Amino acid sequence: MEPELIPEPGPAPHSSRVAKVLIADDEPNIVVSLEFMMKREGFDVRVARDGREALEAIRREHPCLVLLDATMPGMSGFDVCEAVRADADVCRTRIVMLTAKGRETDMARGVGAGADAYVTKPFSTRELVQKVKDMLARDTPAREASAGDAPA
Repeated sequence: MEPELIPEPGPAPHSSRVAKVLIADDEPNIVVSLEFMMKREGFDVRVARDGREALEAIRREHPCLVLLDATMPGMSGFDVCEAVRADADVCRTRIVMLTAKGRETDMARGVGAGADAYVTKPFSTRELVQKVKDMLARDTPAREASAGDAPA
């Protein structure tokens, strides 16, 4: 039996529900930093340490957004991104590609794989958290409107 999830203190990212965010990165220092920041902002955070684990977690957990390292063992972030976009059950998952590869060809590859945003390392964790909030906030009004406030 799984323990009941209790949200961390902090402001809710949007709506009254806690958004689930998956951090997929093999660098422990980045994971610790991002996990702390995202939890502090009230997100329900999950972690994957390689590409295969990330894809499995996306299919199992259905996170609202994934912070996806481009270069991970097992399966690259680019490959994970393409697999997510090809899977009808999870293809609408928001993906922010995180990478040290900052060349235009690398960014084009990330966007070509289906990433919604591309952030190069090193990055400001504060700016990244704001980007996550903005991306999830854009989704919320459309989803809530389609769920109940349809125009007459």
